[in-house]
Amino acid sequence: MSSSFRSHGKNTVVWILMALLILGLGGFGLTNFSGTISSIGAVGKTEIDVNDYARALRSEIDATSAQIGRPLSMPEALSLELDKKVQAQLLGLAALDEQARQIGISVGDEQLHTQVVAARAFQGLDGKFDRETYKLALRQQGLSETQYETKLRAEMARAILQGAVAGGTPAPEALTAAYTAFVTETRSISHAEITEADLTESVGTPDEAALRAYHEANPEAFTRPETRKITYVWLSPEMLLPEVPMDEAALRASYEERIDEFVQPERRLVERLVYPSAEEAEAARAKFDAGEASFADLAAERGLTLSDADLGEPSKAELGAAGEAVFALTEPGVVGPVETDLGPALYSMNAILAAQEITFEEAREELSSEVAMDRARRMILDQSADLEDLLAGGATLEEVAAETPMELGQIDFTAQSDQGIAGYTAFREAAEKVTQSDFPELADLDDGGVFALRLDAINPPEVIPFEETRDQVAEAWAASELLRLKRDRGAEVMAALANGATLASEGLLVSTVGRLPRGGFLEGQPAALAQRAFDLAEAEAGVVDAEGRVIVLRVDAVHPSDPEDGDVIAVHDVMARSVSQSLAGDLLDFYARAAQSEARMTFDSTAVNAVHAQMQ
Repeated sequence: MSSSFRSHGKNTVVWILMALLILGLGGFGLTNFSGTISSIGAVGKTEIDVNDYARALRSEIDATSAQIGRPLSMPEALSLELDKKVQAQLLGLAALDEQARQIGISVGDEQLHTQVVAARAFQGLDGKFDRETYKLALRQQGLSETQYETKLRAEMARAILQGAVAGGTPAPEALTAAYTAFVTETRSISHAEITEADLTESVGTPDEAALRAYHEANPEAFTRPETRKITYVWLSPEMLLPEVPMDEAALRASYEERIDEFVQPERRLVERLVYPSAEEAEAARAKFDAGEASFADLAAERGLTLSDADLGEPSKAELGAAGEAVFALTEPGVVGPVETDLGPALYSMNAILAAQEITFEEAREELSSEVAMDRARRMILDQSADLEDLLAGGATLEEVAAETPMELGQIDFTAQSDQGIAGYTAFREAAEKVTQSDFPELADLDDGGVFALRLDAINPPEVIPFEETRDQVAEAWAASELLRLKRDRGAEVMAALANGATLASEGLLVSTVGRLPRGGFLEGQPAALAQRAFDLAEAEAGVVDAEGRVIVLRVDAVHPSDPEDGDVIAVHDVMARSVSQSLAGDLLDFYARAAQSEARMTFDSTAVNAVHAQMQ
């Protein structure tokens, strides 16, 4: 079912804008668009602000970049039609806003004020609304108070419309029940794998002609991938380690900088509950001492979990006023109430962590390695400008290797290469993109090293001559022949089962599963086995041919779901919510499309292109 234009509640605009503030999208080159361009289009009288489009597109690009694990360029984003996706979303929202405007749905100043002052991003250190924080946050996003409040008012009105269109959409019980019955059905099965020991015929020995015929019939199995012949120079921190000067003072300075890591005082595992008054804290302590409540129970009474109360592993000093009492305990227990800056509090001490100290001499080897690597990275950084100048001046990689510490190398690079310098992601990406017309440029490796490369030639994929791969052909032929014999034996077993035989009577090692759930997993078996079990009817048999294995299975019984079972009821409730949400989403989608059709929709491609140009 469609999922466009779902209602996200009246706080959506607040949350989206605050997320943008936190992520600091302005730091990624996104600025306000000025001049005569103000919108990229409109639905009726509701315009789509050009800055809203830029922010939404940047957010979509960043989200996609996070998914693929690398920054996405604007041309790549356009090729993936992310711009079309964002435009469709904004047009849909504009259509709903236009409908709300035409119908006359509006939000009063009091409701708007309540929404603004409740936003955490606009609160000061005291937890209350702070107008200066509010102004600063909006200014960083290029919004005036009027612009932001207009957007928020429109979002709140849209939420009212969405609630009226799709709110409380019930899931049809017949549909929910059918989904639930389908999902919660289980099956009892028997299965047996055809192994080489179950065959009545053994794999023979092929002659030369058979092997050559197999090689010719399966060229893809014996084809070298495209090979890029690359010459490179590189310099890694490890290469410079023998040259790195090391002195005692540097090691001791590093030790002192990390003293908190090497020397840790005695600590405690502690949880804390703060109370509004000493009386409430005393009452809670009394309940604990009387055995009427555990510390977790006391936390629950405060609307908290033990995770909320967890202070980690503080030292005595870090506990402040409570340090003396907590550290006086020789075994786990509760102390307090203790007066703290936050109010009277109870402390639960759960474990004693002894003091730890790693001396300078004990840490020397680790320090030496890390200090040396850090200095080597700085040495490479200091040399990078000279290396770049050499390459920019037309020096060949061979000349660079002769004049600098960089090492020269050559690699026959394929998509499977991962050894040596090909183990670096940056090198692999560069090797895949480089062309023979590119000049070598210095690039960074993730360990602080640098490299430059040159593409010398590209060898297209080619079939490996039979003489060079005869052993591999023989192995592949044998595996193929064994699989053929297993399949033949599987067909024989299926014919026998049809005539009343059983898996056991066919001499196979049989395994049974009492209640296999739909979508279940059988350990040590191909996923296709569990899937196939739900394609067959009761008492029906079938063959699974997967991962080079042949397995015969039989469905012994089909167990319908029990609507009175607790787990089935839970699934039913989840299904009902899911169907209801999906139907609500469909209603919103259809409504938005109808609104777009009824209203006059305009689209300014010039404005869109201007946004794309600035985001390049």
